[in-house]
Order: sequence, then C-alpha cells, then structure tokens
Amino acid sequence: MEQRWHDLLFSHWPIRPEILRPLIPRPLELDTWDSEAWLGVVPFRMSGIRLRGAPALPGISAFPELNVRTYVSFEGKPGVWFFSLDAASLIAVATARLWFHLPYFLAKMSLLENGGSIHYLSQRTGSGTPGIRLQAQYSPASEAFAATSGTLDHWLTERYCLYAGNTRRMYRGEIHHAPWQLQRARAEFGANTMTDSLGISLPDIAPLLHFAKFQSVVAWAPLLLTR
Repeated sequence: MEQRWHDLLFSHWPIRPEILRPLIPRPLELDTWDSEAWLGVVPFRMSGIRLRGAPALPGISAFPELNVRTYVSFEGKPGVWFFSLDAASLIAVATARLWFHLPYFLAKMSLLENGGSIHYLSQRTGSGTPGIRLQAQYSPASEAFAATSGTLDHWLTERYCLYAGNTRRMYRGEIHHAPWQLQRARAEFGANTMTDSLGISLPDIAPLLHFAKFQSVVAWAPLLLTR
C-alpha cells in the first residue's frame, strides 16, 4: 500500500519495563532505552491511501488516525507494537483488522490547522470503549532535522516494521519511508485517556515531543513469523 502522513505528533513517556512487559506477547522482546521502555501517543492524518498502482478511492483514502504504541524486537529486528489504532473510517478499521491483524477502533475525529497550530480531537465510539479520548493542540517549535543514529530521537522514530498478533501467531509488516524530518514540538493536552484501557497511568511529567509535517510511506502485507 501507499499512503501519506501529515501533521504528526510523536508524544512519548518513559514507562517502567515491568509495566509493559506483561502486555507484549512472546516471542517479542520489549525494547528499552537506558533501562526504560517508552510509550507513544501519536495523532496525525492520512491521505492518498491506496494499493500500489491503483487510484485512491474518494471518501475512504483520507482520514485522521491515532495510535498508542511501544517498541519491540523479534530475532534482533526492531519494530513497533501497537496497543491500539483509532481511525475515522469504518472501512479502514475493518480492512486493517482483517489484513494487518492490528487492533483498530472506530472513532469520531477531527484535525484542524489554525495559524500553524494543530487542533486534534478523537473520541472512540462503539460499545465497551467509553471515555477513550484525546484532545490536544500542538505545533512545531524548531527547524526540521534528521535524527542522528544512536540518539533517543532516532531510536523512537526510525523503525521500519510493525508487529501484530499474539503468542500463537505473530506477524511482521514491513514499511519504508525516507528518514523523518523531525521538529521539536510544543503541545497541550486537554484530555488524554488513550492508555486507560491498558490499565496504565502516564507519568506526571512532560512528554518528549516531536512534530513531522509530512511523510510518504509504502507498506507491505504482513508475513506470518510463527505458528
């Protein structure tokens, strides 16, 4: 698939590994940086979603998305583990659950830009998901830069596969994009209950924030790693 990502905020909090490890299925290994695991809440919007070589379909190829994630490895290959992905498209939610084996949820979402600041709102819908919500305002706060290998900025963002599944059947989906052009960011969170369903309270500290204006992405169908 091809897709484009816009107005993305990486917001990250350090979390003790013993809190996240029970939530990550074996055989995945939980990645840590200086003995800390990291949990990310990442709002953005998508456009141009299509199968490679096919046209984008009006009405289902562009919508906001929001993910909650951490970082893992399988046999030494680092990647991303998604606890949840919210999207404002019923077709996208159903397709991603079936094709990518990812925990997508339908949400009412909006993303508006005003004077260089992004106003983002997401409210998960459906039975059994009350109160799962993000309300944030964010903007870039520096010139763009490419993260240097060996830094936390690079470790958090430059990952080129995702993992999905469970202890019985684990999948890996490869993705490809140019190195991130990151900017330092500022953000205000009016509400953030995205980790409540995990039983995790985010630490009462300022998150590490990065903004990215645009990224063009290619993704491949996931491959089964274990049976």
